[in-house]
Amino acid sequence: MRIMRVEKTLVSTNRIAEMGHRPLLVVQEKEGGTRSVAVDAVGCIPGDWVICVGSSAAREAAGSKDYPSDLTIIGIIDNWAPA
Repeated sequence: MRIMRVEKTLVSTNRIAEMGHRPLLVVQEKEGGTRSVAVDAVGCIPGDWVICVGSSAAREAAGSKDYPSDLTIIGIIDNWAPA
């Protein structure tokens, strides 16, 4: 699991059918760090600190072992003070 911050939403209207209509968000582990795209399974907004999972856990958290995701948000952190 990784702690990341939601930067912004990512709009992608032309997707493969297996992705359905799940929202996609741009996340970063730290400000100025590498950006990643995550599937939002919990309803986040930009600025939220979140818990993300990768690999097969990301696919299962997104709803199916066959879901094409390698990063899924599974929780919103209520209180976090990054170092």
